[in-house]
Amino acid sequence: MIVRNSLHRSQQGMTTLGMIILVSFIGLFVYAGLRLTPVFLNYSKVSSVVSGVRQEFDSQGASPADIRRSIQRRFEVEDITIIKYRDVKVTPASGGFQIGATYDHTVPFIANISFTVHFDKQELVRR
Repeated sequence: MIVRNSLHRSQQGMTTLGMIILVSFIGLFVYAGLRLTPVFLNYSKVSSVVSGVRQEFDSQGASPADIRRSIQRRFEVEDITIIKYRDVKVTPASGGFQIGATYDHTVPFIANISFTVHFDKQELVRR
């Protein structure tokens, strides 16, 4: 019985070293989330602009110039600075115009480690 109690007592709980490793591992994920949250919020703005332009001009017979003016106005209102409104492509497609916002966003993480996130939002504006 004495051997059994000493084994049971030595296997209880988490060591300080184990707790430090666990907390630092969780901390890295939290820090990564904090660094990437603004990136995805910016993408949300760009996505809403492209979707809004599609909703505004879908089946309205808009010209590429009208679409570009709307994109420029929406970029100014939303204060989007990660890409320029000129970087949003408006190309002729079958039945309308394809609006595409494709870009990469790089965020530093720790020392020389960075995250690069690729975004590609495409919408079709029908004539």
